[in-house]
Amino acid sequence: MRKLRFREALREAMSEEMRNDPRVFLMGEEVADYDGAYKVSQGMLAEFGAKRVIDTPISELGFAGIGVGAAMNGTKPIIEFMTWNFALLAFDQIINGAAKVNAMSAGEFLCPIVFRGPQGSAGQLAAQHSQMFTNMLACVPGLKVISPSNPYDAKGLLKAAIRDNDPVVFMESEVMYSDMGEIPDEEYVIEIGKADVKREGTDVTLVSYNKMMKIALQAADALAESGINAEVIDLRTIRPLDVETILQSVKKTNRLVIVDESWPFASIASEITFQVQRNAFDYLDAPIRRVCGADASMHYAPNLVEAYLPSVEKVVEVVKSVCYK
Repeated sequence: MRKLRFREALREAMSEEMRNDPRVFLMGEEVADYDGAYKVSQGMLAEFGAKRVIDTPISELGFAGIGVGAAMNGTKPIIEFMTWNFALLAFDQIINGAAKVNAMSAGEFLCPIVFRGPQGSAGQLAAQHSQMFTNMLACVPGLKVISPSNPYDAKGLLKAAIRDNDPVVFMESEVMYSDMGEIPDEEYVIEIGKADVKREGTDVTLVSYNKMMKIALQAADALAESGINAEVIDLRTIRPLDVETILQSVKKTNRLVIVDESWPFASIASEITFQVQRNAFDYLDAPIRRVCGADASMHYAPNLVEAYLPSVEKVVEVVKSVCYK
């Protein structure tokens, strides 16, 4: 086992798939000459050349559309957005193009494309650069949505996404790119659509994804000091959602708290809440609770950033309330 940073795990996944399949290429803003805005693609231009690692103008709608067309014609593009905040401009191509190609062509065309990049809060970046779009894209039929929390999962899931014949949305976080994690020396791929129980417990189920997994795991450690044994589930894939793993956990712990950086209205946490109350209501010993981002735009001031985001303290408080402690 080696230790790699999150960015290095992503780079290794892309490079391995590009070596294995000449149809795979990377395109996006600053991915080539600058080695990537967050250095995810560092060294890839030197290895694969300018025809397979392609710098684009600042035109997300334009290069996303080129990618969709290329995927329909037999290639396997990886489209990097500098941030999903900018990719709003490309939603027409993602939602009206990539997601619908297969259905609208009665299966005549596939669209094996990966759209990837960071999202969510990264400090004092204010309202237009701190948003989560996981729930918006996860509600679209035809898309698969992945949001890993660590280097191991990131590499295995990105390799699976590149190999998939459906369009995949891969949501990262710029504050995780330097995170270290163990990566096997041998090749591996993680199945899309499978959540992972990161910590087993008996008293309450904590469900999260992306960088909020850090909050969930730290909260579980803090709760253990109070005698509360939390089970922690990392969704990893948002669509398709692994409801069964969540249900099996809730049937054991009888309580559920969801930690989700997204705005609370119509969030991933809302969908999980519905699925559990529909399929495991009789197992619940307390109401399902959510710890989400604020129902507001993100502000610049540090105290307002702190007030906006889920925290270990907020999660601990909510868990203690559902455990009646």
